[in-house]
Order: sequence, then C-alpha cells, then structure tokens
Amino acid sequence: MTEALALAGGAVWLGVLTSISPCPLATNIAALSYVARHVATPRKAMLAGVLYTLGRTVAYVAIAALVISALLSMVEVSATLQRLAAKALGPLLVVVGVALLGVIPLPSFGGGLAQRMERVAGTSVWGAAPLGMAFALAFCPVSAALFFGSLIPLATAHASPLALPALYGVGTAVPVLGFAVLVAAGAASLGSAYERLRRVERWARPATGVIFILAGIHETLRGIFHLL
Repeated sequence: MTEALALAGGAVWLGVLTSISPCPLATNIAALSYVARHVATPRKAMLAGVLYTLGRTVAYVAIAALVISALLSMVEVSATLQRLAAKALGPLLVVVGVALLGVIPLPSFGGGLAQRMERVAGTSVWGAAPLGMAFALAFCPVSAALFFGSLIPLATAHASPLALPALYGVGTAVPVLGFAVLVAAGAASLGSAYERLRRVERWARPATGVIFILAGIHETLRGIFHLL
C-alpha cells in the first residue's frame, strides 16, 4: 500500500512539475484563455476545465498504453523487459535530473499541432477536450523528458500502463483546474496566481532535478551493481 501511494504521488508530482514548467505552463495559460470565454457561466468554465483535464489525461494514457502494452504483451520477453526497465530506471532518472537542471538541452516537437488544434477547437465548451489532447501531444523538452524518460520506465517497471499515466495526465492539468475557479471568480486574481506558479517553478524544477539524480544513483547502485 505504501509503495502504491508513493508511485501514485510520484506520477502526480511529475505531472504537476510538467504543468508549471515554462513551455507546458504557456499552453495551460493558453487553455485558460479558452476557459475564460465562458466566464459569464461558471458551470461552463468549470466544465471546460474538467474536459481539458480529461483530454490531456486520455492523450497521455493512450500513448503510454500503446508503448507499455506493446512491450509487456510480448510474453516471452515481458519479464526480461520489466527487469531491464527496472535497471534502466536509475540511469534514466540521472539523465532526466541533469536535463531538469538545464545542463543538457533536449529537442521539442509537436508544437505546430497544438496551435492548429487551438484554432479548430473554436469557442464551444466541448472543444476543451480535443484542445487538452493537442496540448498534451505538443511535447516540450521538459515534458518529453519527464514523460518518456521517467513516467514510461516507471510505469513499465510496475506494469501500470493506465493508472500512472492517468495520474500524470491529471497532474499536468492542475493549473487549469485551479485557474478555472479563479477565472470564474475574476480575472484580477489570475495574474497573481500565474506569478506564484512561475516562482514555484523556479525552485521546483532544479530541486526535483537534484532529487532525480540522487534517486537515480541509488537505483543504479541497487539495481545494477547490487550494492544497496
């Protein structure tokens, strides 16, 4: 039970960290402008926030399920793959931690899709779901590192192609869910909340990078060298 809670909390935190990193936060702010279109109707604003969260979650779960299920469905090698994922987790955590500290650059991709889908979504509240899916697919360097470098190996090692990616997806939309309430209450509080998130991101990302490096070293020593 303790391990399950730790894994769930870790997946949510990875999502939250993704959401407050500069590039994903910018897409979430863009989503807030979409939610703000329904500010005159608080129910619609909240529904847009929920649908946006659902869209992001479905996108991440679909990608993770395809990747992880394809690996684990190979019965003959699934146990080996899980063992390899467990061994690879340590070095990957170190690499992701170094990336979070900004030591190594990572490429971004998918940005054009997000802009096109934002136009297609239009003004209907139901467009929030495809918008969330599009923004989820617009991986930035940090989100790509966290999703493919940390969440996928973690979910593969624990044979969790649905639960952990779903929690990660919810975590990535936390700002929009919170901001949906603020947008309904008044735009004046939106700017201050955004600035608070920017301040949190300044220390959260490097702090998480250090934690990832330490955890990666620990997992490497334990899983590969069997020293712990």
